[in-house]
Amino acid sequence: MRSLLFVPGDSERKLEKALHTSSDVLIVDLEDSVGLDKKEEARRVTAAFLEQARAHTKARLFVRVNDLSSGLTDIDLDGVMKAKPDGIMLPKAEGGGDVARLATALRVHEAENGIEDGRTRILPIITETALGVLNAASYRDCSPRLCGLTWGAEDLSAHIGALTARHEDGSYTSLFQLARSMTLLAAAAAGVPAIDTVFPDFSDSEAFEKECSTAAHDGFVAKMAIHPAQIDPINTIFTPSAREVEDARAVVEAFLAAGDAGVVNIGGRMYDRPHLALARRVLERAGTVSPD
Repeated sequence: MRSLLFVPGDSERKLEKALHTSSDVLIVDLEDSVGLDKKEEARRVTAAFLEQARAHTKARLFVRVNDLSSGLTDIDLDGVMKAKPDGIMLPKAEGGGDVARLATALRVHEAENGIEDGRTRILPIITETALGVLNAASYRDCSPRLCGLTWGAEDLSAHIGALTARHEDGSYTSLFQLARSMTLLAAAAAGVPAIDTVFPDFSDSEAFEKECSTAAHDGFVAKMAIHPAQIDPINTIFTPSAREVEDARAVVEAFLAAGDAGVVNIGGRMYDRPHLALARRVLERAGTVSPD
C-alpha cells in the first residue's frame, strides 16, 4: 500500500475515472466532499460502485464514513456494507476506543451481509482533533482490523483555531509537525503502516514530490492523494529503489550467514540488529521475501 486516492462518493464520473488510475487504494468519500443533502445519494452511488468496481481494478476499496460524533456512521455502514468494502476509513478518531467501537459495528454488519468475520479493515485519521493528537499512543492492540494510521491537518486547524498549518515556504508549523510525528510514532508502536496526509495543491508537482520524498525518508510508507495526477509520483517515491533493495538484501544475507550474530561487517561498516529490522522492512515494502 503506497497510494490512497480520495474520490467523492456522489460523483459517478470521478469514480469511473479513478478506476483507471494506478492507485493502490481508492477511498470513496462520504464525509467532507459530500454535502449533507447529498449523503443518501452518495451512499447509493458508493454501494453501486463498489459492487461493480472489483471487475475493473486491482485497487483495494475503502469507504470514508462520517465520524462517530456525527450520528451518521451507522447510516453510512447500513448503506455500503452490503457491497463488501475492503476497509473503512474513520475520520476524527480520538483514540483506540473509537477503532474498537467501529470494529464492533463492523462485526454486526459482516454477519448480516454474509461477510467473513474480521475481513473489513479500519484506517483511522488520528490527528483531526486535539484529543486525537493527545491519544495517539492508544492504538496499540486496539483491534486486529487496524491496517494503518494516518493524519490530517485541515480539520485540526479548524478545531484549534490555527490560521494556517504551514509556513510560507510550505513547511509545517510546529504544532502540525508534532501531529505528523505523533502519527509516525503511534504507527510504529501499533505495528502498522504510517500513511502521510494529502498535499492540497495538486498543481505544484515540484513541492508535492519534495514532500513525498521527505515523508518516505522519515518513515511513512504511503501517502494519500486528492487528484489522479498525484498517484504515479507517490507510487514511484514510496517504492524502494533497486539500490535500496540491493543494500537491504545484502544486510539480511550477511546476518543469515553469520548465524545469531548481533553485529556484522559489510564493506568495512558495522551493521547491528536494528539495521537488520530496517532491511527486512525495505524488502517487505518492495514485495521481496527476505531470508529467515
